[in-house]
Order: sequence, then C-alpha cells, then structure tokens
Amino acid sequence: MVEETGAQGEEQFANGADNMPQVGIISQYVKDLSFENPNSPAVYQWQVQPQIDVQFNISSNKAADDVYEVVLKVEVKAHGDQGVAFAVELSYAGLFGIRNVPEEQIQPFCYAEAPRLIFPFARRVLADAVRDGGFPPLMLEPIDFAGLYMQQAQQAGQLAQGEAAGQA
Repeated sequence: MVEETGAQGEEQFANGADNMPQVGIISQYVKDLSFENPNSPAVYQWQVQPQIDVQFNISSNKAADDVYEVVLKVEVKAHGDQGVAFAVELSYAGLFGIRNVPEEQIQPFCYAEAPRLIFPFARRVLADAVRDGGFPPLMLEPIDFAGLYMQQAQQAGQLAQGEAAGQA
C-alpha cells in the first residue's frame, strides 16, 4: 500500500481513506410524535394564557459500526386553571456517522453537539404540531446543550467524589 504524509504529518492512504476525524449527519427523522388536546373544543374559549412546562431528554446508542443514533425527546404540557390545554411529546432522532474520533470524545459529541444540530428541526416539528392542534405555534428558545452537558458532567463528578468519600 502506498502511504503519503499529509500536511500535518498524519498518514494518508492512496485509496482516499485516512485517519482524520470525520462526523456527519446520515439522516434525521421523527421517531415518535404525540399531540393531545383533551379539553377541545372548550379550550378555545379559555381566556387565560396557559402555563407551559417544557422538559428535554437526550439519549444515544450505537446503531452500527461508526453510526450513532441520538434522540432528542421534548415533552411540552400547557395547563391552566381549567385543565390541560395541550400536551405534546416528540422524539426526534439523528443518525450520525462518526469515524476516527477518540472514544472519550464520542459521548460529549452525542450529548452536546448532536442535539444542537438536530434541535432546529425538532423545534419546527413541535411548532407545526402545536399550530395544527389549533394553538399559536410554540417557538422554543435555543438551548445551550454544551453548557447543560458540562453542568451534568460536573454534577456526576461531584456525586462520584461524594460516594468515594463516603466509602473511605
């Protein structure tokens, strides 16, 4: 096999394969979508703005060699004094091809960067579902997934330190 040296001294192979890190979106899709409007048609007569509760959950699993599925689950519940106006649950997924990336960087990518990439599309699906349910479209604010990941990683580290201190 013929080897060449790249600009940064890394080996590149004649057939185009190389050892440079590569990440790409293979596909993205709605995995699950549920919209409930339990108090229709009375809800359209309510005069009070509902309180909106939004919850996020991110999961990741290895779908195949060098392929990871990242699922962004968004649950929204709008409720007021008279009851639930609407409830939406969306699981929006992306398939990501990840090659030549160090193992310790895959989890941060899957829980911080990948959700950031698919969030705008999930937000549109959610806004359309709420609008199609007869309500004004719900436009979620952008989310700092990297900041949330770092915060959870710090909390997990503190929890592990606390457990280790308790066992000592």
